[in-house]
Amino acid sequence: MIAEERRDFMFTGLKKRLLETAKNILLGNDAARFWTYREKYFRTKNGLLRMYYKYRCAVILRRNNAAIPMDTVIKGKIYLPHGLNGILFSQGAVIGKNCTIFHQVSIGSITLPDAQKSGAPVIGDNVYIGAGAKIIGGVRIGNNVRIGAGCVVVEDVPDNCTVVMPKPRIIRHEKPKDNTFISWEDFSAKNKSDK
Repeated sequence: MIAEERRDFMFTGLKKRLLETAKNILLGNDAARFWTYREKYFRTKNGLLRMYYKYRCAVILRRNNAAIPMDTVIKGKIYLPHGLNGILFSQGAVIGKNCTIFHQVSIGSITLPDAQKSGAPVIGDNVYIGAGAKIIGGVRIGNNVRIGAGCVVVEDVPDNCTVVMPKPRIIRHEKPKDNTFISWEDFSAKNKSDK
């Protein structure tokens, strides 16, 4: 019985992967379809077609947990080596030409009136943004800049620079730490019973 269930599970997974591969071959991947619909949205004057293309973009973005508003200014082709997975662009952001943007990147605005760097980022041309990088607020990223994976950028970066995070620190402990996960429900219940 277990062997049968395992075979069915493996077949279902294989079938799903084959269908996904066939879809990508026939229709192109989500990122390519998104850019096609986005370009058609801006080219057409027909209101009904614009609504359709905007809807198709929204479906693709939702499926990829991404947010790229139609208001975001994108000056040219963007390369997304890992697709749209988790990418977020602010409504007011400006993205230059020939940028390479990896997964889980946020290019977000700050709208708090008393913030020092309120506004949205302006990204130059030929910028490489590594996985998980966050570019926040009214900062300007120059041309030909590289931003390393996991970097948090909240200051302007001049042309032809590389931004990297400092090396992680290693902290030694005298005794082993208890890394047991406690769910929020268990944590809350324990705190209530302690009171």
